[in-house]
Amino acid sequence: MRILVTGANGQLGRQFNSLHNSYPKIIWKFCSKNELDITDSNSALNVVNSFNPDYMINCAAYTAVDKAEENQNAAFRVNEYGVSILAQIAKESGIHLIHYSTDYVYDLLKNTPLIETDICQPKSIYGKSKRAGEIALINSGASYTIYRVSWLYSSYNNNFVKTMLKLGSSRNELKIVNDQIGAPTYSKNLAEDTLKVISGLQVNKTNEIYNYCNGGQTTWAEFAERIFHHKSISCKIKGISTEEYGAPAPRPKWSVMNTLKIENILSAKLNHWEESLVECLEELDAMA
Repeated sequence: MRILVTGANGQLGRQFNSLHNSYPKIIWKFCSKNELDITDSNSALNVVNSFNPDYMINCAAYTAVDKAEENQNAAFRVNEYGVSILAQIAKESGIHLIHYSTDYVYDLLKNTPLIETDICQPKSIYGKSKRAGEIALINSGASYTIYRVSWLYSSYNNNFVKTMLKLGSSRNELKIVNDQIGAPTYSKNLAEDTLKVISGLQVNKTNEIYNYCNGGQTTWAEFAERIFHHKSISCKIKGISTEEYGAPAPRPKWSVMNTLKIENILSAKLNHWEESLVECLEELDAMA
């Protein structure tokens, strides 16, 4: 099996790279933006034709949520146009394209966890660009799997966990939003489960959208508190509202996603978010 990974320098791309030695039967190719720019059709096509993958895992994305409000063209160029290029290549080459989207495509207020068939009505430019990418892939005729992911973090690059560890060690108090409810997603769990699904796809390639996040639910403030608890950091958390925080881009207040669909495919429950947090913290300690 041959797998090409785009966006190899991002946190999810780096996560796949960290795991690849555990899958010796897979021939891997990891491409950074310099090696494969998904918005450049010639660049993408040349790499794909030279490697001839069975699967493309697209980890390339414009993820600067607040900057996207002022850089709409840049966000849509990567998150929609880039995806459409990969989708067209995948269709023409018979490649199954695995793509990662976001809970931001929903932005609904519900009393129950979001399911894959819920209406999509993103409010931020980032969310709109990611939804546009989904639509481009769905309408392309390519074979695909889409994962909608919430609150992604890892041992790599910049993310909420690493930011909290840095700030918590240097400040006495932090103001963290406490009215956005969702579940964090540990990228190692996501990468490992993606590869489990790929193993099943060899038998039956079907076009699917899956919600994916760790189990349970929390707020950003509680997430920070548990990080500090497990690392014995004395910094206090003061909960504030989304409005008080005043970020340029609107954030979903409700991002709790129902993951039964992917759990049925994996025949397993997804790890609880705090269990995965502890695993990530231990990994960070080992890397220090």
